[in-house]
Amino acid sequence: MTLVVALLFGCGMLLVISPLLWPRTENDSPPLRRPPRFRQLREHIVRAGIPQLSPRILVAVSVLFAVVVASVTAALIPVTALAVAAGCAALGAPLVAVVLRGRARHRATRVVWPDVVDHLVSAARSGIALPDGVVALAHSGPPVTRRAFAEFEREYRASGNFTDSLDGLKNHLLDPVADRIIETLKMSREVGGNELPAVLRNLAVYLRQDAAIRSEIEGRQSWTVNAARLGIVAPWVVLLLLASRPEAAVAYNTPGGGLLIGAGAILSVLAYRLIMLIGKLPEEQRWFE
Repeated sequence: MTLVVALLFGCGMLLVISPLLWPRTENDSPPLRRPPRFRQLREHIVRAGIPQLSPRILVAVSVLFAVVVASVTAALIPVTALAVAAGCAALGAPLVAVVLRGRARHRATRVVWPDVVDHLVSAARSGIALPDGVVALAHSGPPVTRRAFAEFEREYRASGNFTDSLDGLKNHLLDPVADRIIETLKMSREVGGNELPAVLRNLAVYLRQDAAIRSEIEGRQSWTVNAARLGIVAPWVVLLLLASRPEAAVAYNTPGGGLLIGAGAILSVLAYRLIMLIGKLPEEQRWFE
């Protein structure tokens, strides 16, 4: 029986890492359409600032991390249901870390967009060509956005096509505010006009007001949200302490104990999702993808 379990585990791990060992070649026929979830996962990775990370690698790391956490939990606390719950929680931990990193970068970028607009206004008023003004943001713009504008500079120097390079910049930033700024620049480039500085100044005023209001609301909500998270985590800490005792571990290994742990896990997930939905501020959608 042990040999069969070992063989099944080895086959499973081989299937997990097979995309890394045998990657797709140019002769392989690509899929007709990328699944929406795969595309969404890729967008989360780009927003987190780690575009070199492949979604397949993230999935493989998640599965491996879940197996390790479940094995360690089962070795330290001999409760099967608790080990399964720990493995399920660990399965989503890498993705949660990527999403949280992306949200943190989004909040940091939201604050600096007015400065980016101010740089563009200064460039337009000083008579600098519009492409050169955007390129200058790779060197003199806010540090959090310089990497994306450096990619724009490389694409523009290589192709000389300003519109296509702006489309590539949108794919690097994946931000609704950036989409609005870029579409304004594209329209000004294509149809001309002397109202670009005034439009950008008004946009900068609006973005500063929106960032200030959101920062104040998020600061007031943080205490409530953190207290709710602590209320969700505390029962599981108590459960770990209780399950470390042999007599409690025997009780939790029964069908009733497993049902109790499973129901608690489901209720914890639902409660956390409800907290996030209630405290979530409306985000601006991307209309110019």
